[in-house]
Formats: sequence, C-alpha cells, structure tokens
Amino acid sequence: MINHSVATSLLRGRLHRSEPCLGRKIGAIFAFCLLLFSSCYVGRSPRQIDARDLTPSQIDSLTFAREHHYSENYNFLVASDSLMLYSQQPEEVVGGMMVDSFYAYHDSPLVVADIVTLPSSFDIFGDSVWVKVATASSEFGWTTEQALLDKVVPDDPISIFISTFSNTHLIIFLILITLVAFVIVIRALMRRQSHIVHFNDIPSFYPTLLVILVATAATFYATLQLFAADEWRHFYFHPSLNPFSESPLLAVFIASVWAIIIVGVAAVDEVRRLLPFGEAVMYLVGLAAVCAVAYVVFSITTLYYIGYPLLICYIAAAIAVYHRHSRPQYVCGRCGSPLKSKGRCPVCGAMNQE
Repeated sequence: MINHSVATSLLRGRLHRSEPCLGRKIGAIFAFCLLLFSSCYVGRSPRQIDARDLTPSQIDSLTFAREHHYSENYNFLVASDSLMLYSQQPEEVVGGMMVDSFYAYHDSPLVVADIVTLPSSFDIFGDSVWVKVATASSEFGWTTEQALLDKVVPDDPISIFISTFSNTHLIIFLILITLVAFVIVIRALMRRQSHIVHFNDIPSFYPTLLVILVATAATFYATLQLFAADEWRHFYFHPSLNPFSESPLLAVFIASVWAIIIVGVAAVDEVRRLLPFGEAVMYLVGLAAVCAVAYVVFSITTLYYIGYPLLICYIAAAIAVYHRHSRPQYVCGRCGSPLKSKGRCPVCGAMNQE
C-alpha cells in the first residue's frame, strides 16, 4: 500500500534520370535499421531474484504482477465516461454496509495503490480481486478488477492506440469504409487508366513491397491473438518499440511495423520521382486503399487459419505481377533503350510513336 504523497507524485508525473540503384538504397535502409535498433537496445538485467530473500507478501505481489501484468503504482487512464469508486473497504462493500462512492471521469489519471483478494465467501460481485486506486485529486477508492479493466486503459500512447484500434465498433466501421473506398478509388483510377499498384504499376518495387509488409504484419498480429494471447496482453500493459526486448513473435511484429514505416517513406519518394504530382497523389491514394484492404483481409482470415496459405499465394502473385509490369514493352527506335511506354526516350530524347 502507498501513501497519499507517493500516489500524488506518481500522477504528476515522376520520370527523371535514374537515381541510385535499388541495391544501394536497400543497403542504406539496412544500415539505418541496424543503427536504429542497436542504439535502442536495452539488455535484460542479469541479476536474479532469490525467492528465499522475499517475504510471502512480496512473492504474492510478484505472482499477481506476472499473471495480471500490472501491480501497485501502475498508471491507468479512465477510458469510459466514468468509473465508480467506493470510499470504504471491500469487506464493507460486499457486506452490505452503508458506503460512500464517487466517480472518476473520462481521461482522469489513476494510480494503483493497493490490491486485495477476498475469500470466495465474499465473491458476490463476481470478482474476488479488488483494486484501490488514487485519483489526481488525492482521493482513494476501491473497485473490482473486472470493473476497473473494463473502463480504463494503461497510461501509455501505444496502449491507448491499441485499445482504440481494437474497439469492435471501430473495426466494423473501418472494414465497411475500407471496402467502399477501395471500390471507388480503384474504379476511378482504372477509368482514367492511371497507375495502380498490382494493376498498372510503376517501375519501382517499393509500393509492392509495402503492401506485402502490411499483409505480413496483419498476419502476425492475428497470430499473436491466436497463439500468444498472454504475450500480447503483457505487451498491451508494457508496450515497447524495441523488437530486441520482446519475445520472438512480438519482435517480428514490431520489426514489421518499423519496416512498414521505412518502406512507406521510400515508396512515397519513388512515386514522387516517377510520376507528375497529380498522378502521384492518385497513385498514393490507391496504394493506401490496397494496403487497408490487405490489412483487413489478412487480419481476419488468419483468425480462421486461412490467412497463412493466402499470404504465401499473395506474395508469389504480387511479385509475379510486378515483374510482368516492370518489364519494358518497347525499345527506342534510335538508341535501342528499353521503354515502358511510347513517347519520348529518356536517354536520347527521340519521340517513339509507332
């Protein structure tokens, strides 16, 4: 249990001349990633805790923290409209005595001050674990663990993003909006005979690679839900952007997110270089729609184990389609340079119309 002063302190708390080759760019990206990950690596402490040096209370606290992924002094934010807290002890609440209550409202910070487990005979609320929290106004109140976790989110930007993105209503809304936007954007681009990833692609592999990475990350995300739910829950309570500090599955997922960001920047730069501004904007809109559909499809199908063979087939098909579109269909009549389409040769400047 912590006192008022400790709890309060915790609360304040387009086409142009060719640029560097693909291999050179990939090498630069690899070097950047190596420096990035090595600079943020934090090794695990080699110090081991001897259970013989701990009191029974400390052992219980460590066991609870390992199983529930939070402990005393952990910080939450109220995510719902309000959270009711009891001023009296849990025994008085479950015993039917007259008790006082107050509310912590949306976005209010909370700090876990104490945790108790009542005997089964007191389990009239359907939860024997009671949590005492401190508010920003130095008020202390009790609530059951289930009521608490249903209405709060860990006070960390990554955890808040995960909680918001995992909301069921938001997911359904995103799926519908994504499918509608995908159909509208692709039909508009095809009517204008614009460049579209996988359909009328540009001579750059980065957009294709970006979609593949999004599909792979979505598959790993769903895999975590299926086979490592406890690891994902621990990551939710203690998030990190360092893949070297997590388990292998989480490390692959976090690395794939970093890869999406890096390849996404490279893809935008390639589109800007290869296409005029207007066409580049439309291409990027179509690319975003394809990425969104890839995420929705693979994150859902993987939950039913269909996503794994589907991902292999998709990667093979995407690479095959890119190679077919990236091959030059024409050669310049003057200098013999390969041309993607009819028009002015970028090497000698000759017009090629027939």
